[in-house]
Amino acid sequence: MSIDQCALRRKYLQKKIVDGVAIIFNANEVTRNSDCHYKYRSDSYFHYFSYFPEPDSVIFILAGDKPQSILFCRQKNPDLETWEGFRFGPDAARDKYGFDEAYSIDKIGEIAPKLIAKFKSIYTPLDADQKIQNQIQGWININKQQKRAGVRTPEMIVNLSHLADAMRVSKSEYEIEVMQKSADIASEAHKLAMQKTKPGLYEYQIEGAILNQFMQLGAKDASYQSIVAGGINACTLHYSANNSKLRDGDLLLIDAGCELEYYASDITRTFPVNGKFSFAQKAIYELVLASQKASILEVKPGNSFNKPHQVALNILVQGMVDLGLCKGTVDEVLEKKTYREFFMHRTSHWLGLDVHDVGDYVDNNEKSVLLKEGNVLTVEPGCYIKPSESVPKEFWGIGIRIEDDVVVTSKGNKVLSINAPKEINELESLVGSIFE
Repeated sequence: MSIDQCALRRKYLQKKIVDGVAIIFNANEVTRNSDCHYKYRSDSYFHYFSYFPEPDSVIFILAGDKPQSILFCRQKNPDLETWEGFRFGPDAARDKYGFDEAYSIDKIGEIAPKLIAKFKSIYTPLDADQKIQNQIQGWININKQQKRAGVRTPEMIVNLSHLADAMRVSKSEYEIEVMQKSADIASEAHKLAMQKTKPGLYEYQIEGAILNQFMQLGAKDASYQSIVAGGINACTLHYSANNSKLRDGDLLLIDAGCELEYYASDITRTFPVNGKFSFAQKAIYELVLASQKASILEVKPGNSFNKPHQVALNILVQGMVDLGLCKGTVDEVLEKKTYREFFMHRTSHWLGLDVHDVGDYVDNNEKSVLLKEGNVLTVEPGCYIKPSESVPKEFWGIGIRIEDDVVVTSKGNKVLSINAPKEINELESLVGSIFE
């Protein structure tokens, strides 16, 4: 964790918002049931600009002639800390996290109207919940009521996301180092899952092995709910039940990543439950793998974000025609989009603090954005074949996706998840090997 990096981000933002103030609320604690809460995670924007980990906190990033960063957070409370754990309190938080000032969150209603009165614009993520929007509007209204006394009122509320997203989509060396570690941990978890897989186990047992490996290697949380999908379950893209028995002769698709210092990894591997691909499974797997490898080669500076997808799609469609999944020529299948019966999602998404991270995919002219050094994205083509009279029966129930995390470098790219095996000979030698 680099507190100095957060301070630099705040300074950079201050230069961008000129006569403005950015207001970013941290996430709220969410009740699960009765007096139990879901595990707390900070809002990604809040974390990006502060690293401060506590709920009930807000940051003000003030631009202008006297730029400042101000934190509002909970007071120290020894009695509550006995039950709920350590709290920094304003003074310690200010010193630890590099803020110019810090105040109790209880004083925000008194101080915030005075802070915003100095500025023309308020910048805040406009996807914030209505309660936050109402709170900011309430501060504006307080100032409006004092207009005759010479109190200024901000003229507009501007969506902070556009500026912040442009910052977040380009990763620093430190961020890439953390994401590499996250990918390394997830790769080891996938490898262990392969070793522990055999017919007769349940999907959730493999999921448990993955989560345990995350924690053993230093990542306390998954970056999303793991998909552990045996057989035809893999044809449901966001399958989450993870409660079916693994059957001899089926494939197992695992889409699982961990979160390390808030940064996500996102890796998918598919392999045979019994350790041996059938002829049909191997044909589809080789097709998806070829499309993925070709797609990764197109991840480089200056290429459009869409280029890897288009390359993967062309290879997949050619294979679908050759294998009899799609009827007609490649051009006809592409034009009519009949391939979408078997490949219905995009090949990539941005990756970072969120598993589907922020960042534009098209520019103001509706053209695909160009890849730049420091971008991190997934490359994940797939093929999903549900039973159908129009499809050769040997392909029924095959669902395959192969996904890697890739960073754009000055000379091309680096695959962060390179340590997760995906070659057929590697998979067949690993699956079930822990029982041998």
